[in-house]
Amino acid sequence: MQVHLIDGTYELFRHYFAVPSARDSSGQEVGAVRGVLRSVLGMLSGGATHVAVATDHVIESFRNDLWPGYKTGEGIDPDLFSQFPLLEQVLTAAGVVVWPMVEFEADDALAAGAMLAARDARVEQVIICTPDKDLSQCVSGNRIVQLNRRTRVVRDEAGVVAKFGVAPRSIPDYLALVGDTADGYPGLPGWGPKSAAAVLAKFIHLEAIPPDHGDWHVDASNAGNLAATLRHEYERAMLFKTLATLRTDIPLFSNVDELEWTGPKPEFTELAARLEAAVTVKPSKEK
Repeated sequence: MQVHLIDGTYELFRHYFAVPSARDSSGQEVGAVRGVLRSVLGMLSGGATHVAVATDHVIESFRNDLWPGYKTGEGIDPDLFSQFPLLEQVLTAAGVVVWPMVEFEADDALAAGAMLAARDARVEQVIICTPDKDLSQCVSGNRIVQLNRRTRVVRDEAGVVAKFGVAPRSIPDYLALVGDTADGYPGLPGWGPKSAAAVLAKFIHLEAIPPDHGDWHVDASNAGNLAATLRHEYERAMLFKTLATLRTDIPLFSNVDELEWTGPKPEFTELAARLEAAVTVKPSKEK
């Protein structure tokens, strides 16, 4: 069997900017939820059997306590923000397993779910449906892969190496060095994708990088500056690595059979009708 794990937060954002705005009879914006629902139901009708959707029930997580600049819900359009609980309600009614995250993030749930599912010998492949580079750390051979559902590009372990220059196990170290603006941490000054990839391709993890930069395989004219920065900012780099490392110890399910879709619940009919009756009020926000 294949297991599909969907980044519900990403899908909601993607559809919010890609589909026309629509409001139900109460005036609530529902266009993005309607788009995500149609997309997930399309996957199921296309043959997906074991599916779960992870969402950020709240945007903040334990990482906000570690780094004050970490991403928050500030600045999110209220029409988008208000659709998060509705998305969870609608997908649950549709019979889809939903993991709403509070202390952790949706990315953590996807990582933990992938690890749990891959332990079952019956699972031939786990497909993590998100383009988020954080999830690249979970990719393993062709058994755990990433799927960008917008572009239909599948990224296996060789694809991660081709994209970032490092293996999946080095992705948290890579992000610690180069930073992740989407998540709100800057990385280390002077370190870019090329230098980070060159050093980590050889030493794998931050902890293994030797202070003698003569064997780093980077531009000699810049190696000294990079080494000095890493020495002076080492504790911060390790903090950023902690931020980038996804948690896989979340007990989401005990048996992969719990993810099998068996059809919608009785309350789905009314919710689906509410969404379908929503009136389009303005075109897509996509530029």
